[in-house]
Amino acid sequence: MQQSNLFNKEFLDNLNHSYDAKYLALDPLKYVRKFKKRSDQEIIGLVAASLSYGIVEQIFKSMDFILERIGNNPTQFVAQFDPKKDPKRFDGFVHRFNRGPDVACYFWWLHQVYEKYDSLEAFFLEGYSEEDESIRPGLTSFVDRMLALDSAQIYGTKALPKKARVRFFLPHPRLGGACKRLNMFLRWVVRPDDGKDLGLWKSISPSKLVIPLDTHIINVVKKLGLTQRKTTDWKMAAEITDKLKRLDANDPLKYDFALCRLGMMKHWPEKRQNYIMDASNV
Repeated sequence: MQQSNLFNKEFLDNLNHSYDAKYLALDPLKYVRKFKKRSDQEIIGLVAASLSYGIVEQIFKSMDFILERIGNNPTQFVAQFDPKKDPKRFDGFVHRFNRGPDVACYFWWLHQVYEKYDSLEAFFLEGYSEEDESIRPGLTSFVDRMLALDSAQIYGTKALPKKARVRFFLPHPRLGGACKRLNMFLRWVVRPDDGKDLGLWKSISPSKLVIPLDTHIINVVKKLGLTQRKTTDWKMAAEITDKLKRLDANDPLKYDFALCRLGMMKHWPEKRQNYIMDASNV
């Protein structure tokens, strides 16, 4: 598969510039941007990213449900989370595979993390090494340690049940999947603040990130000739990321937001000027 003549730095830089913060109206990142406090952004960022599967309307509906029940101070809610009383707040929650107890367990895990660590970044860094080629080993450790936190208060069993749906929030890199939602969360917190991403985590280089794959991204990158793989897995994500590093080795995911927006279009336009959606319609 030959690369499209549109796969060049000038085109993608212009695309990235065109799809600016106005387009956050279409993205769950808009919920994170409502908060200014670092810990609030970490907490809501992880929750919003973890729920980012399915149609966007359902994602927004689920986030609205959660924010209505935890209030406007997520950090305080997590710090004061009572596993005996607070799970009731999420009664009636339905988001495809996930239910109220899964959300409650996630907040209970975050409570345990922030009891011991100053930030979610500090928790992540415990399993991260600058010498790693990519974020994958650090992400693997992060998932392992999150899943090992106490869940008995929520599910009533000593060990986390194998069928506990909270596991769906934390897809495991060791299994070879693309881990789209966790890679998206890492993009949000690691990449520099550009009005879209947040630039919260300074200890990890953006060069270590791996592109979060979804249908929109895959449609675009295949048209650009960036992958010949048919299976949406970590290998595909790594291959595409390596191709983007040819344009910016230090920050390959700077193009992810724009590529995803482009992929949301109903067709692949023939003329350059037609690649940009009208922000007034979002």
